[in-house]
Amino acid sequence: MPGPCPPAARPGHRPPTPDKTTTNAGIPSGYSSLRERGETGWRCYAPRARAFPPTYHLAPAFPFGFSPVKEPPMGHDTALIEILTLLTAAIAAATVFTRLRLGPILGYLVAGVILGPSGAGVITEPELVAQVGHFGVVFLLFLIGIELKPSRLWVMRRLVFGLGTAQVGLTGAVLGGLAFVALPVAWEGALVVGLGLALSSTAFSLQIMAERNQLASHWGRAAFSVLLLQDLAVVPLLALVPLLAHSAAAMPAGEIVGAIARTIAVVGGVIVGGRVILGPLLKLVAANQSAEVFTGFALLLVLGVGWLMETVGLSMALGAFLAGLLLADSEYRHQVELDLQPFRGLLLGLFFMSVGMELDLGALLRTLPLVGAILAGVLAIKALMLGALGRLWGLDRAEAARLGLVLAQAGEFGFVLFAFAIAQGLFSPSLGATLVSVIALSMACTPLLALAGDLLAPRLKTPVPVPALTPDDTAAAPVLIAGFGRVGETVARFLVHVGVPCRAIDLNPDNVQRGRRDGLKVYYGDASRPEILRALGADSARLLVITLDTAAVAERTVQSARRHFPHLPVHVRARDRATSAHLLGLGAALAVPETLESSLRLGAEAAKAGAANPEDVTKLLRDLRQNNYRGLVQELDPLA
Repeated sequence: MPGPCPPAARPGHRPPTPDKTTTNAGIPSGYSSLRERGETGWRCYAPRARAFPPTYHLAPAFPFGFSPVKEPPMGHDTALIEILTLLTAAIAAATVFTRLRLGPILGYLVAGVILGPSGAGVITEPELVAQVGHFGVVFLLFLIGIELKPSRLWVMRRLVFGLGTAQVGLTGAVLGGLAFVALPVAWEGALVVGLGLALSSTAFSLQIMAERNQLASHWGRAAFSVLLLQDLAVVPLLALVPLLAHSAAAMPAGEIVGAIARTIAVVGGVIVGGRVILGPLLKLVAANQSAEVFTGFALLLVLGVGWLMETVGLSMALGAFLAGLLLADSEYRHQVELDLQPFRGLLLGLFFMSVGMELDLGALLRTLPLVGAILAGVLAIKALMLGALGRLWGLDRAEAARLGLVLAQAGEFGFVLFAFAIAQGLFSPSLGATLVSVIALSMACTPLLALAGDLLAPRLKTPVPVPALTPDDTAAAPVLIAGFGRVGETVARFLVHVGVPCRAIDLNPDNVQRGRRDGLKVYYGDASRPEILRALGADSARLLVITLDTAAVAERTVQSARRHFPHLPVHVRARDRATSAHLLGLGAALAVPETLESSLRLGAEAAKAGAANPEDVTKLLRDLRQNNYRGLVQELDPLA
């Protein structure tokens, strides 16, 4: 928060006396920015008081030049109006952009630009929104950590320390070299520019992959590994800046070693302490049988471990991820996850809006050619290098393209790193303003880049070999199953139990191996490709059952099957009634919505327990299914 400049923000430094000769270029070392306050004096944003590494509070409006500080603080009515405005804008933006199939993130960004200082100026303190919104990233990392067991993380070590390190080092070197050639900056500043732009946005990338259910995919795990390594690189990068600047703030070697030792001690202490005391503590809290107490403890755990990580210079988000890992094997993980889920969504929306507020449209228009050139170069270089590295680490062409595109943007840590570099005199505030615009615009491009990856991936897909049928497989199979996950495996085992031959196909090698190990006829391949279905016997089959998780892939498979095998009835799994109706419109003979089927089963059992006539219950179930559940849905929801 802003306050009067301290007389000595760090040893040996005296803030300059504010007079008419002070200019943008005169921002003192050790401060993120100076801000003019009319004729009454000056205020500055000073670093937090801790030894290592100094974390700088960014000025709320970019570029890094002067802008008026508004005082006094806003009153109760103004604060309430701003909260209502933020909520209204967030809901409207998410709704409109989701309907446009662009995703809510881009909507939050646009809303932030409109409400921010360079737009309508409705939000008077965007830095407060940014500080609150940062906790959305913290909760996102916690919930990801809670889904990732430590044993699985150990399996990913090759991707984290191999692919992740190569990405940061090589991409940073290339971008730094280009910055040294093309920008007015010395090699030290160019290196910081390159490394800062090499980092990607954890919040944007993970949220987009989570929305598309892509985190569990091969390339999704690779992307997560790269982002995790980038978070681990925070401490070295912050320590590198003052060393490059050759300033009085450069830390002695002994102090750097001490900081690393403190980091290891705190991380080790959290892991050991969490293993020893977290289980009994959770058991004690759960014994109260109070939802409020349990939720409060979950919040304390996330924020407390995050704060501990911040004290040694690691990011709070990384601390939250570590807290999630500690709970990954706990019997309480599901309750904690459910309690914190609402906080994540709301706060992430605020974070994305705060990024939009950081954009200074006036400065952007003045430097648009330079910003556009840097933006295009960063996106292209990062996408190509990430794609190439992905291929070296075993991804196919389609997966490598998705990886490169979804991580091509610059990250939120660049805001902090570049402000610190300006304070150390590594490059000018005007260049810093340009780089901040590049970061924000690259984040805004992320949903579009992810969409481009979805469109490009099918064209780059490595040809899948047609499954070879063994002599024992040549007998006709009347039922083909596309997808051998939980639903597909259940269908296959049901058919085998009643003596109906079937063949299944899946793109997950683990699913294929599991099925074949149990004696089922499961093959590796893409069910949306007609030649694969033909090799499995689609020409003579009586039914195709599609049980795929991803709605887009299921839709594509229905269309392909109806186009190439019009005689073959298609039964498909649907998530809800709206999806079911859409799939029926594409030609499916039956589309079974999961939510309604489970509701019908529960309703039927409840009716029997309530002494309803079993024949009436059975007849109602049969009629509802024959009429695609229409009667029940319309009675419950007239708008359905």
